[in-house]
Amino acid sequence: MSTPSPATQHPATPAVTLAVSALDLGALLCSRVCHDVISPVGAIVNGLEVLEDEDAADMRDVALDLIAKSARQASARLQFTRLAFGAAGSAGARLDLGDAEQVVRPVIEDGRTRVEWSLPRELLPKNRVKLLLNLVLLAGTTIPRGGVIRISAVGEGDATGFVLASTGEKARIPEGLQALVDGVAPEGGLDAHSVQPFYAGMLARDCAIAIRFAQDGDTVTISTPG
Repeated sequence: MSTPSPATQHPATPAVTLAVSALDLGALLCSRVCHDVISPVGAIVNGLEVLEDEDAADMRDVALDLIAKSARQASARLQFTRLAFGAAGSAGARLDLGDAEQVVRPVIEDGRTRVEWSLPRELLPKNRVKLLLNLVLLAGTTIPRGGVIRISAVGEGDATGFVLASTGEKARIPEGLQALVDGVAPEGGLDAHSVQPFYAGMLARDCAIAIRFAQDGDTVTISTPG
C-alpha cells in the first residue's frame, strides 16, 4: 500500500472561522441550486426555440430528444437539491436512506462515474441523511475524470456514520476542501461554489461528527468518525 499523501494531514484547529448570517447562507445555497439547474433548463429553452423555427424541421427529433433528456436532468437535480439543501420535512423529521439512493444515482451516475451503494434501507435523522448527500457531492469533486464512488456505513441506528471511497484516474483532495468543511474562511469569502462544502461541515457539526479526508493512490476516502 502506498504512503498516504500529505493531503491527509490535517491542520490544527482553524484560527479563522466563518460567521455567516442566515440570510447570506440562504442566498448562497439558492445560488448553488440555480447553478445546478440552469444548464438543463437552458437546454430545454434551446430545444423549444428549434421546434419553433420553421426552417429547422429536420432538427425536430434532435430537439425533442434534447428537451426530454434535459427535463429529466433538471428534475433529478431538483429532487436531489431538495433533500440535500432543503427543509425536507419538519424539524426532527427522519429520512429514508433508500430515498437518498434514488436521488443520488440520477445525478451522479453517467458514462464516467458509477455508485456502489452499500447502505441499509432505514430511517435516519434528517440532517444525517442531508449530510450523506452532501458528502456524495464532495466525493464527486475528488475524481474529476470519473470513477467509482463506494458508499458504506459505520455504526448503526441514529449514530450511523458514512465512509465514501472514490477511486478514479487523477483522484485528488481539492485544495482547501478540509478547511472549508472545518469552517475556515476562504480568501474572498464564500461563494456559490464553496458554500456546499461549508454547509456539509455545518451539517456534520450539527450531528456532532467530523468529516475527514485521506488519500491512498487513486482512492480518496471521506469518513465521518465520531
